[in-house]
Amino acid sequence: MSGRNAMIEDALVEAREGYAARRPASAARHREAAELMPGGNTRSVLFHGPFPFTAESGEGCRVRDLDGHAYVSMIGEFTAGLFGHSHPAIRAAVLRALDTGVNLTAHNPFEARFARLVRDRFPSLEMLRFTNSGTEANLLALACATISTGRSTILGFRGGYHGGLMTFGLGANPINVPHRVVLAGYNDLVEATALAREHAGDLAAIILEPMLGGGGCIAAEDDVLRGLRALADETGAVLIFDEVMTSRLAPGGLQELTGVTPDLTTLGKYVGGGMSFGAFGGRAALMAIFDPRRPDAVPHAGTFNNNTLTMSAGIAALSEIYTPDVARTHNARGDALRHALQDAAGDLPIQITGRGSMMAFHFRATPPRNAEEAASGNQALKELLFLDLLDRGYYIARRGMVALSLMVGAAEAEGFVAAFADFCEIRGALIRDAVA
Repeated sequence: MSGRNAMIEDALVEAREGYAARRPASAARHREAAELMPGGNTRSVLFHGPFPFTAESGEGCRVRDLDGHAYVSMIGEFTAGLFGHSHPAIRAAVLRALDTGVNLTAHNPFEARFARLVRDRFPSLEMLRFTNSGTEANLLALACATISTGRSTILGFRGGYHGGLMTFGLGANPINVPHRVVLAGYNDLVEATALAREHAGDLAAIILEPMLGGGGCIAAEDDVLRGLRALADETGAVLIFDEVMTSRLAPGGLQELTGVTPDLTTLGKYVGGGMSFGAFGGRAALMAIFDPRRPDAVPHAGTFNNNTLTMSAGIAALSEIYTPDVARTHNARGDALRHALQDAAGDLPIQITGRGSMMAFHFRATPPRNAEEAASGNQALKELLFLDLLDRGYYIARRGMVALSLMVGAAEAEGFVAAFADFCEIRGALIRDAVA
């Protein structure tokens, strides 16, 4: 181990030991859970060493763990928690739904109203259908593309996350649904064009996040998006924007900000008010295959697709809380926070990438343009940042991601910048040496 790596490891050992010593109740709960679930875990992204803390309760933008530590949540349930942990309008909507009954085994009064609100917000969704997660939405959008085109090849991008069963990391993912997938580098239109033309006769879809979410909050360049739109038109492929995360970045998502309209869009996360939710939709001619009135209709089942709790919470989310004006204001606050964090980093080799209310930390000298460049940053320093910020009462994702909720106010944002600035001051020499 090199000297610089040894110094980081020493700092991490100290930080981990301090973390564990202050959280005996979470440690005990983790040991109990590990007897029942592999690694005590049923959601991989929440696991971190030496063991994940257990949240006992949450209110507003704060969570409290079993050992009594309170944190300002700056990860916002990985973008799904836009409304905080206990928004009164969401709570009231869920109670209204409970009053009408759950599991009605029928169409209900909420679903068409919610669908209209979604279409009004995202006009490219001429027709849409609901699912239970963004994962389902993406799998169904890909099914729509392959069935409609009669083709089977999917063009994706390294670093893309399209749900637990469709993740395009830098290595093979054995749990992925077995589509025939070819991958280009993110923001590499030249490689994407070459692959699309090579497979043009069998290219069913081009799918991407307009900004990588789990891949490091790296935005697609507008020229790349426009080039992919033209490439889909040229090859007859279906262009799919996965806006499960990025739809929160403007009233109509990043397709509104960039002016590039996909053929199909997938949604999830906050749109359902923080409930289990997904949706996919787009051009009416494509979505028509799911019309059960047709003799050749493609079935799309799902017991909870139109569940009353999600439908009602989604109505409140779009009509009462996250209005277009609020969306614009909130993302301007996110931009301001990101710039303040970058200023706090000073001349340290730290990059804070993102757009609006989504951002991520990278320990490298220049901003990454793709997943490979993001992965080349110092990952151990991300863990150190995560643990040090927890000690200061701020909870970000272990991988360095921040998703700002509406409940994070000016005082919390200023405190977060101050906590990060303190980290930079204390760990500055270590960071300079490690990223030199």
